[in-house]
Amino acid sequence: MGINILLGLSVYAILATNQLSVGNAGFMAIGAYVSSFLTVQHGWPLMPALILGALVAVLAGVIIGIPSLRLSGIYVVLATLGFGEMIRNFFNIYEPLGAAQGYRGAIGATAGLIFFWVGVVVLFLWLLDRSRLGRAFDAIKDDQLVARTIGLPVAKIKVSAFGIGAFIAGIAGGLYAHYISYIEPPNFDFVHSTIIILFVLLGGMETLWGAVLGAAIFTILPEVTRFMKEWRLALYGGILIVIMILRPSGLLRKGDLKRMVRKMSSKFNPKKGEL
Repeated sequence: MGINILLGLSVYAILATNQLSVGNAGFMAIGAYVSSFLTVQHGWPLMPALILGALVAVLAGVIIGIPSLRLSGIYVVLATLGFGEMIRNFFNIYEPLGAAQGYRGAIGATAGLIFFWVGVVVLFLWLLDRSRLGRAFDAIKDDQLVARTIGLPVAKIKVSAFGIGAFIAGIAGGLYAHYISYIEPPNFDFVHSTIIILFVLLGGMETLWGAVLGAAIFTILPEVTRFMKEWRLALYGGILIVIMILRPSGLLRKGDLKRMVRKMSSKFNPKKGEL
């Protein structure tokens, strides 16, 4: 669940500037393989290896983010899809990292470490949402032309969103590799990228808590529906259709949590004269 939450947040960070990436499994793969190579082959401590793997993913995110500035809509989706498949195929044929046989031996990640990183990333994005850069993200998401008119460096901001998303996905990949201890290219295919996007679509695209909620639901749901066997996929599709009809922006919308907290506080602190 912790790794899925990180992956959902990596998509949310890019969506914050109205860009949809279908290549986050590629960033995850870079973080997984680079950090594993450093710890297994060179004996690096886990934390520096995780960070360096994530920084290499950031470099890849910037590389794909810059040409994507000339694209919009479905073309950005196709570009990131092609990037993700290119990364997967590279690791599928690169012999020093196991190629199609996979890469094993990375250890050291614990549930505590994973949820430590979840806390760090959630805090960072929460602070980012309230910063000048976060308000710039909102402006670009609402109307890119107006944002450019008022002097915002739209290109740099959109590339920075790709970089932030790639860093988070790279950290998630490194933690995944060192928790599972065995990785192979099919772990990072197009289907995995699509599932990551579903976390955000289900939970809510307007707030980071939506990504957290969506990832938690999609982690728990397969476990509680094991008795349905092959019918589980049909259930997921049905749930997604219902949510898109009833709540097009996801289960959580911006401000929902504040309203819930105010409603609960009003119950515990009734006005004078009320029972």
